[in-house]
Amino acid sequence: MAEETKSKRFNFWGAFKNVAIIFSFTVNFILVLVLLLSPGPIFMAKNQIAEPLLNKLDAAFMGLGETVISQTVPVNTTMPISFTLLLKQDTNVILVTPVPLQAPATFYLPGGGGAINGTVSLNLPTGMTLPVNLNMNIPVSKTIPVVIDVPVRLNLSEAGMQSAIDELRAVFSPINVTLQSLPDSPEEILNPQ
Repeated sequence: MAEETKSKRFNFWGAFKNVAIIFSFTVNFILVLVLLLSPGPIFMAKNQIAEPLLNKLDAAFMGLGETVISQTVPVNTTMPISFTLLLKQDTNVILVTPVPLQAPATFYLPGGGGAINGTVSLNLPTGMTLPVNLNMNIPVSKTIPVVIDVPVRLNLSEAGMQSAIDELRAVFSPINVTLQSLPDSPEEILNPQ
């Protein structure tokens, strides 16, 4: 009798497993059909969320490559300057005040009378024009203030960003191509062209 009870339990368990498997398969099959035949969440997610999102991302990356940054940069600093200026030219100088001159001189007496050493003093008058030959090196060393507004115009693609932008677009391109190849509705699955 014990074996008979054991055999009935085993048959009951086996029958239950078979019914559960068939029931699970049937429920899963019905759910898959409902999802495929309803224009619900899957196609809505593809058509209204994923495709627009990927298209906007691609457009944003393209727009980034066409972006031009225009800005005025204020510069307020000092700049040291140090050089030697060679000044070499002939010019005329007009005296604006009398210029006193005093120079040593030697006077020779006629007829072999000898020489006398002395000093000559004279005044060059105001308004007198003197020819001058300038030939000199003038050292220049100064710090000058620099205050300017510098307009800056930077095209991101020309500034080396285009390769990074192309790489960003390439990351999303396979996803976009795959998404575009998926059907838009259950009708496309049931009636392929």
